[in-house]
Amino acid sequence: MLLAARELLAVRSPLDAELMVSDMLGAWWGRRLRGGDVEQILGEGLVDYAAKAGTPAALTLLVSVAYLGTARQAAKAEGAALALMESDVARPQWADRVGAVKPAGCYVSRDVYGDQDTVVCTFAYNGHDTHALVVVVDYNMGGMARDAWVSSQVDKLLEQARQEASGNALLRFQEIEPQQARALLDFAMKATGATQGRKAPKLVSDSYSAYHAFARSRIKALPPGRLRPEPAHTEAPYSRDRRAMLAAEFLASDAAENLSDPSAASRCTDHIIDYGCDQDFGRPMRVSPTKCETFLLDWLPRKVLLSPAEQDAVPHVLSAWVRFAAPRIGLPEEGVRATLDAVWEATARFTEAYRDPTSFGLDPSLVRRLLPDGDLSALARRAFAFPLLQGMRGSTDLDLLNPSDEADRRILLEIDHADELSRHDLEEHLAWHEEIAGRLWVGDPPQLWEAAQRLIDLGHDRHDVLHILIEIAERIGDHPDELAAALDDIADIPDEPPV
Repeated sequence: MLLAARELLAVRSPLDAELMVSDMLGAWWGRRLRGGDVEQILGEGLVDYAAKAGTPAALTLLVSVAYLGTARQAAKAEGAALALMESDVARPQWADRVGAVKPAGCYVSRDVYGDQDTVVCTFAYNGHDTHALVVVVDYNMGGMARDAWVSSQVDKLLEQARQEASGNALLRFQEIEPQQARALLDFAMKATGATQGRKAPKLVSDSYSAYHAFARSRIKALPPGRLRPEPAHTEAPYSRDRRAMLAAEFLASDAAENLSDPSAASRCTDHIIDYGCDQDFGRPMRVSPTKCETFLLDWLPRKVLLSPAEQDAVPHVLSAWVRFAAPRIGLPEEGVRATLDAVWEATARFTEAYRDPTSFGLDPSLVRRLLPDGDLSALARRAFAFPLLQGMRGSTDLDLLNPSDEADRRILLEIDHADELSRHDLEEHLAWHEEIAGRLWVGDPPQLWEAAQRLIDLGHDRHDVLHILIEIAERIGDHPDELAAALDDIADIPDEPPV
C-alpha cells in the first residue's frame, strides 16, 4: 500500500487523492481477523508503517488518512503527518486542501413504495472541484446503506434525477436540509456497520467498500442537529392491542371477503402485521413488490412455522392485504398492480422456498416441542442443543419432557451426559452446558449458532463443538460484545479441539 501511495504524488486534486485512499482503506472493510480488530491491526498498522517510512508518499498517505480514517487512525495519522512536515518532508500542494469541503446541497430520490432512498449530497473545495456523494439506503434491509459512489458531473446527475421523477408516478425527487441528510445517512452507515463480518460483503454492492471511508468523512462534513427522518409511511408504534385491531379491521373489510379459511387467514394476517411492525420500521401498511417478495420468499421460510392450511392461504391473504393497505398509504394504481403481480409471481416460488419440517419426516409433535413460539429459524439450533427428545432412557420417557422448561431441560442434559457421571466437576460442567443450551434456544448471541455450524463443517462432532463454545464463553465471561467477536472469529480451528 505504501508503494501504491506513490501515485498520490502525481494526482492533481484532493478529491482524486481522497478517493484513492478511501479505496485503499476499503481493502479490509467488513472483514475480521482472528485475535484483534482489523481496523487496529491493518489500519493503524499502515499508519505506523508510513510514519516510519518518512517518504513524501508516506506523508501524503498520512494526510489523507487523517481525514478519512477511523477516529484512532485519524489521530495517529495527524500526529505522524505533523512530525514529518516538521522534518521538511515534501508534499504536493493539494495536501493542504484534503477534507476542506463544504456542503452545497442535499437531495433525495425516493420511490412511493418506501423501499429505498437515494441520497445525493454535493460538496466543493472553496467553490472548486464540485462533486456529489450518492448513497442508496435500503429499507427492506433494515435501513442500511447498500451502495455508494461519487460523481463529479453534479449538474448532469441532478438533472437526470429530476427528469426521471417528472416522468414517473412512482418516484419523487426533492431537496432536503443538510441536517436531515446527515441524520439519515448516519443511521444508514451504522446499520451497514452492524453487518460487518462475514455478512457485510454479501449485503452491499461490490464497490461499497471502496467508498465507505470517503462517505463516512463527507457525512461528518454535514451539519448535525436533526433526528433521523422517518421512512415513508411510518406511523405511531403498534402495540399488541393496536395490531389486533388492525387485523380485525382487515378481516372484516371487503378486501378479505373472499378468503375461504378464516382461521388460517387470521394467523397469516398476524404474520403480515408482525413483519411490518418488527422488520419494517413499524410500517405494517406499507406494501411494495420487493417487500412482498421478501416476506414470502425470505422471511416466512426462515422464521415462521406454518400449518398446511396457512401455507395454502398466505399468498391469497397477502394479495388481499395489498388491496386493503394500498389505498391507505396513497399508492397509485400502477403501484398496486405491480405489487399484486409480484405476489403472484412469487407464489409458485413460495411453495419451493417454504420447507415444512414435517415434509422431511420430522414428527409433528417433536417440531411443536422444539418450536412452541413458531420460530422456524430456531429448529436446527434447538435440535442441536437437545438431540435426545424421544424414546425411553431407563424409566424416563423423553417424549414427556419439555425442552423449554428449565427443570425438564436439566434432566435432558443429564441424560445426554450419562457417560460422564464420574466427572468430579459434573455439576459445574452441566451448568455450562445448560448455559450454552439456553443461549442456543433463544439464539443469543446469534454468533453462537453460526460458530457451531462452522465447527461442524470443519469436521468436529457435536460434543466437541459444545466444549469449544463452553471454553470460549467461560474465558470471555460476561462481556457480550467480546463474546460475539470471539465467536465470529472462529474460522480455522485445529483438528484436535481443546480439552
